[in-house]
Amino acid sequence: MPKATIAAMAFNLTRATGALVSPFHAKAETATIRAQLTSVPPHIARPARRIVLHLPRDRHWEHAFTQLFHHACQPHAPPAAA
Repeated sequence: MPKATIAAMAFNLTRATGALVSPFHAKAETATIRAQLTSVPPHIARPARRIVLHLPRDRHWEHAFTQLFHHACQPHAPPAAA
C-alpha cells in the first residue's frame, strides 16, 4: 500500500476520533487530538494473569478519553433486516 494512502487513512481515523469525542476535538488540529487523546501513557499491570491498563487520573482530558473509549467499546446494534 502506498505511503500516501496510509497517511490519509491515519488522518481520517484521527479526525473521526476527534468528532466522536467532543465539538472542541471535532474542530481541533490533528496534533492536538494526538497529544490529548491518543498519547496516553498507561501503566500495565498483570493481576490474576490478565492485562490491566491503569490510566493516569485527574488528567485535563480524562473525560474526553473516557468518552472515546465508551464510543469505541460499546456494543453496536445489529443491522436492520431488509
